[in-house]
Amino acid sequence: MSVRGRTIGIMVCMAPLIVRAQAPVDPVQAAGASAPRISDDRILGVIPNFQTVSDPEKPNIPLRMRDKWNLFLKESVDPYTFGVAAAGAGISQWHNDDPKYGNGFTAYAQRFGAAQADVASQNFFSDAVLSSLFREDPRYFRMGPGSKVFHRIVYAVSRVAIIRRDSGKDGFSFSGVLGTGMGIALSNAYYPPKSVTGAEMGSRLITSFASSALGNLLPEFWPDVRQKLARYRHQ
Repeated sequence: MSVRGRTIGIMVCMAPLIVRAQAPVDPVQAAGASAPRISDDRILGVIPNFQTVSDPEKPNIPLRMRDKWNLFLKESVDPYTFGVAAAGAGISQWHNDDPKYGNGFTAYAQRFGAAQADVASQNFFSDAVLSSLFREDPRYFRMGPGSKVFHRIVYAVSRVAIIRRDSGKDGFSFSGVLGTGMGIALSNAYYPPKSVTGAEMGSRLITSFASSALGNLLPEFWPDVRQKLARYRHQ
C-alpha cells in the first residue's frame, strides 16, 4: 500500500473515533459549572501560553469538548506559530535538512507548509480528537513555587507521558503520545520520499517529545521570573 493509501486509511479509521468522542456527557455542563476559559496569556508578551494553568490552587474544571477544539484552532493559527514555522523552514533550507525538498523559493514554501502542517496535525490529534476521546485535559498544570526546583523540573518533563484526566486524576497521556505519533505518521503524505523512512520518523518522534519536555519548563518557571522582574522594576 502506498504512503497516501496508508494515510487515507488512518483518517478513515479516525472517523468513528471522532463520532464516539462526541458522545459522552459534558462533565462541566452536567455539574452546572461555569464554562472555563482558555488562557490568553503570552510569555514575554509574544510566546503563546494558552495551554497552561498557572495557579496550582485553582479548582479542577475540565475543558469541554468544544474548548479542546478551540484550543487546537487557537494554537494552530496563532501568528507566533506561523513565525516559528517560517524560521524553522529557513534554517532547514539553509542546511538543506529534512524534509529534503531541495533549494529555491518553491522548496522553501514547501518546507514552510510542511512545518505548519506538522504543528497543526499534532495539535489536531492531541488537543482535539484524542483528548476528547480519552477524556484528557491537554493543558499543562503548573506545580508552582511550593515545591523544590528539582521536583518541578522532573514534574515538567514527566508531563510528556503523564496527563490530567477530566476527572482530575493523573494518568498516561494517550492523547499526547498517540497524537504526536499520528501527526508524524500523517506527515508521510506530504514529505518527499527521501524524508519518509523509519529512521527519519523515529528522529522526528524523539525531537517532538524532547521539545515538549523542554517546552514545559518555560511555563513552569515563567511566573517566578516575571514576579522577580516586577520586584526589580519596583525597586
